[in-house]
Amino acid sequence: MSANEKRAANGAKTLEVTLLGRPYRVACSDEEREALLQAVAYLEGKMNEIKASGKVAGTERIAVMAALNVAHELLSMRLGEGFDMGEAKRRISSIEARLEAALAKQEKLF
Repeated sequence: MSANEKRAANGAKTLEVTLLGRPYRVACSDEEREALLQAVAYLEGKMNEIKASGKVAGTERIAVMAALNVAHELLSMRLGEGFDMGEAKRRISSIEARLEAALAKQEKLF
């Protein structure tokens, strides 16, 4: 994956990224740049996994299969088969309570 920044004729910023050796230009604000680069790296990894399996030939087919896999991951997470937001919030609350208790003990020492 490589990335080059350029300004389009209308002044909008574009980012050139490479997926499986093919360059693509994507409109991107400065605020979105890092997230876009992370998305490109993730997609490149998925595409390379599919390519390495040898079951799918052709960049276009590999891209479609990668898109389907990523969409499935997203939908699985939204439907609760993946990340459990409620459990994460409970764990964060528990950690916060332990931190507050530890800090309270520290304040008593001074």
